Amino acid sequence: MTEHRLLPALSRRLFCQLALVSTLAGPALAATSGDPVYIGVSGPLTGPQAQYGAMWKQGFDLALKEINADGGINGRPLDYIFEDTQNDPRQTIAVAQKFIADPKISVEVGDFSSTSSMAASPLYQRGKLVQFGFTNSHPDFTKTGDYMWSNSVPQSQEQPLVARHVVEDMGMKKIGVMYLNTDWGKTSKDIFAKAARDLGAEITTEEGYLGDEKDFRATLVRVRDTHPDGLMLVSYYADAALIVRQAREMGIELPIFAAGANSPEFIKLAGPAGNGVHTAINFAETSTRPEVEHFVAAFKETYGQGPSHFAAMAYDTFNLLAAVMREYGTSREDVKEGLGKITDAKSVIFPKVSFDPETRRISDPSVTELVVQDGGYTVYQPASQ
Repeated sequence: MTEHRLLPALSRRLFCQLALVSTLAGPALAATSGDPVYIGVSGPLTGPQAQYGAMWKQGFDLALKEINADGGINGRPLDYIFEDTQNDPRQTIAVAQKFIADPKISVEVGDFSSTSSMAASPLYQRGKLVQFGFTNSHPDFTKTGDYMWSNSVPQSQEQPLVARHVVEDMGMKKIGVMYLNTDWGKTSKDIFAKAARDLGAEITTEEGYLGDEKDFRATLVRVRDTHPDGLMLVSYYADAALIVRQAREMGIELPIFAAGANSPEFIKLAGPAGNGVHTAINFAETSTRPEVEHFVAAFKETYGQGPSHFAAMAYDTFNLLAAVMREYGTSREDVKEGLGKITDAKSVIFPKVSFDPETRRISDPSVTELVVQDGGYTVYQPASQ
């Protein structure tokens, strides 16, 4: 039973004052009752990708605070159980078995990489538990079955947009590519390279690297010696920052597009070397949409800094799933069916969220091109504008 039903004698003004105090203080636990509705999260809290799990938690916790302050899921509190997998496919399988066997889990979220998530996808499909891969951009992620859903723009859609920006806007006609040697990195690189060639560009070299590498100088020499007129980095933010810094230290002043530059952490790690680097992002902190302005202000008030793309995706995902469960129900089958039915859901990433029933991906996604400049981002504007 919710708070306003318990206190019918309160005046409207007094109730509003109490609600405001409760919201500012944290989740309005008194406004919810009964057993929590649980989301199971599979992701990295330790290991090489632990920073991404930390960003997720920022977004999850802020969303949870607001959702529960607004009555939770039809009066029940929303909560989550975060199982640390270190982004290891072997651990995601063990977590999948645990979540599937736990009847209180309504939906699973994660894992971080498509490789780790896809290792567990067959289990979630057989167990009839939705696996919602909100950072899983591999085009094959949702192909395992109808319990795989994602609000991440797949590389099959994003990389052709990136290639057009790199070739036509940045003017790269001979491109040296460095890519993270994972399934995600190789798939993204292959799609980008094909799209760039289709636009008339030449790929001078494709150099893979491992996620734990710290010294990229030898690789950068090989890339430089193929005489490209620009560099394309298919990367995460930490390795992108190292590559950019080392390239500039070596006197390589070529234009750079870095997939991993779409995080404030890239700016911190790259320092002045990051200036002029181009990237693409779905979440634009500078958007004037009310949903984005509210989120950015609340995030800064809570954490003392602006949100990363990953925190924004986490926040968006919990709010989306809460909207689905409020409207269609909290059972596992309710969530699956609800994702296929929900339309025009509010979002800080996209103008509105609906899903393509065939691909179980966001309908009509878009990306925003950004340029790193003076410790921040500016939205790219073509010279003609």
